[in-house]
Amino acid sequence: MKIAVDAMGGDNAPEAIVEGAVMASRELQSKIILVGDEEILKKELEKFDTKNLSIFIKHASEVIGMDEAPSVALRKKRESSIKIANEIVKNGEADAVVSAGNTGAALAASILILRPLAGVDRPAIATIFPTRNGSTVVLDVGANVDCKPMQLFQFGVMGSVYARYILGINRPKVGLLGIGEEDSKGNEITKEAFKMFKKSPLNFIGNVEGKEVFRGVTDVLVCDGFTGNVALKISESLAEFFSHFLKDVFSGSSKGKMAYLLIKKRLQFFKKSFDYSEYGGAPLLGVNGICIVCHGSSNGKAIKNAIASAQQFVANRVNFHIQKDIELSSDIYGLKNGKGRLWKQIRDSLTFTKEEDDSVS
Repeated sequence: MKIAVDAMGGDNAPEAIVEGAVMASRELQSKIILVGDEEILKKELEKFDTKNLSIFIKHASEVIGMDEAPSVALRKKRESSIKIANEIVKNGEADAVVSAGNTGAALAASILILRPLAGVDRPAIATIFPTRNGSTVVLDVGANVDCKPMQLFQFGVMGSVYARYILGINRPKVGLLGIGEEDSKGNEITKEAFKMFKKSPLNFIGNVEGKEVFRGVTDVLVCDGFTGNVALKISESLAEFFSHFLKDVFSGSSKGKMAYLLIKKRLQFFKKSFDYSEYGGAPLLGVNGICIVCHGSSNGKAIKNAIASAQQFVANRVNFHIQKDIELSSDIYGLKNGKGRLWKQIRDSLTFTKEEDDSVS
C-alpha cells in the first residue's frame, strides 16, 4: 500500500513531515508519496539516509496556509499539496492521505474529492480520549457544527466500526453525550437520536454525562462537532495545565525533586496518555478513501504514527465495514418493533464480533 503525505502542510512543514515519512518508511516499511514542492522536498530528503526506502515525490506547486479560508483556497489553489494528495488517492495511486495542514482545507478536500461513502450523510472526525479503562472513541470533534438525529446515529455506527477494527473491541459500548442519564434529557436532536440508538442493534448504553467521559463507561461517545471540538480543546488544555502544575510542584523544593524521582515513570505514563503524537492523527470517517488529519504542530513522531494509523485502516478494510453497516442501517426509520428481515440483517451485522464479521466478509 502507498500513503500520500501532504508534505507542505503544518506548522513544522516540511522538515517534520519529511522526518516522519522517513521514520515510517524505515520502521514500518511504508511506501510514501510526499506531495509538495519537488525541489524543496529533495533537499529535505538529502538530510537522511534514504537508501532502500520507498519514498517518492509528487510535485505540487502551491500550499494552503494555516490561516486561509478552506473553500476559497481550494478554488484558487488548484495545485495545492492537500488537493493533489487527495486526487492521487481518488485515482488509485495511493491508498490514504495524511495531512497536518489547514484542517478545514484537509476536510473540504477529502469530502469534495473523495466524496462521502454511499449512504453517509456527513463524514465525522474521530479522536481517542484516554480513560480509566483504556480509551474511548469520540466523534464528531469538529467536522459538523450542527447535526441531525440520523447523522448522530451514523456517527455511532462508524465509531463502532472504528472501535472494533482499530481498537480491537468486539462489541463496543456506544453512548450519546448529554446533560443527564435520563432518556428525557437533552435537546430535541439528541432526544430523537436517543430513540434511534435505543431501537438499533448497536450496544447502546444510553446518555453519558460529561463527568463520565474519562471514567471509561463507554467505548464510543457520540456528539455533534461543536460540542466535541469544545470537549477536545478543554481536555487538551487541562492536560497541559496538569503538566505545568506538577512540574511546579516537583521542582519547587528538594523534597519535591526527590518525590518526582519516585513516581517519574507513572508521570511519564500520564503524560504519554495525553500526548497527541502517540495517536498520530484523527481519521475522517465516512469518506470514500482514508484521510488522517494531524495536529498542526505535529512532529516527526506524530507523522510516523499517523502513517501507521492509515496503514491500519487500509489493512483492516475499515471503509468496507463502515459501508456495509451504514447500508444495513439506512432504513432505521422504517423499522417497527424490531420485526422483519431487514431488522434481522442489521442486528446480525452490527452485533458480530470482529472475528465473526471477518469470517463472513
